[in-house]
Amino acid sequence: MVKEKDSLSVPVEIYVKAGVHLGTRAIMPGMREYVYKRKGDGIAVLNTKKIDERIKAAALFLSKFDGKDIMACCRKEVGYKAIEAFGKATNARVFKKYPAGLITNPSLNDFFEPKVLLVVDPWYDGNAIKDAVKIRIPTIALCDTNNTTEYIDLIVPCNNKTSKSIGTVLYLIAKQYLEAKGEKIKLKESDFY
Repeated sequence: MVKEKDSLSVPVEIYVKAGVHLGTRAIMPGMREYVYKRKGDGIAVLNTKKIDERIKAAALFLSKFDGKDIMACCRKEVGYKAIEAFGKATNARVFKKYPAGLITNPSLNDFFEPKVLLVVDPWYDGNAIKDAVKIRIPTIALCDTNNTTEYIDLIVPCNNKTSKSIGTVLYLIAKQYLEAKGEKIKLKESDFY
């Protein structure tokens, strides 16, 4: 973990308090570079500097798109409140359970063409990722240490297992997205968890 508070966009205590830095016992190959160390019980600890850098990168990348062109998915119940708040803040189109084919089948009534996909967990939101690959749009994913990173264009390493962690990460991405767009920020962190 990083000890220099000034090098992060938020104090390290925010990440620690929300448990954003806590991974799992399993570490997939694509996630090794984000692991700082293992605790005595075998739980991986993510590098907070890398978490912070990737949150900034995700927000900056998303800021290239209008909110209506962003599709955000979270099939995990612990992330529902956070993904809804993210959608409200950024005007992104949000799905708790992505209906397969929605972005690949023009004959569907709800068909639309997003330009970027954000998912909370690549394993749970795999159908959305598969469709994003088919239509060749970039995918940003919140990835824990046990997630595979295949087909992910921008990884945001974090604990994607708890509402507080997911909420903190999506709040920071939304806040920095709005700042990059030069929009007025009317967000409350508590709306995200």
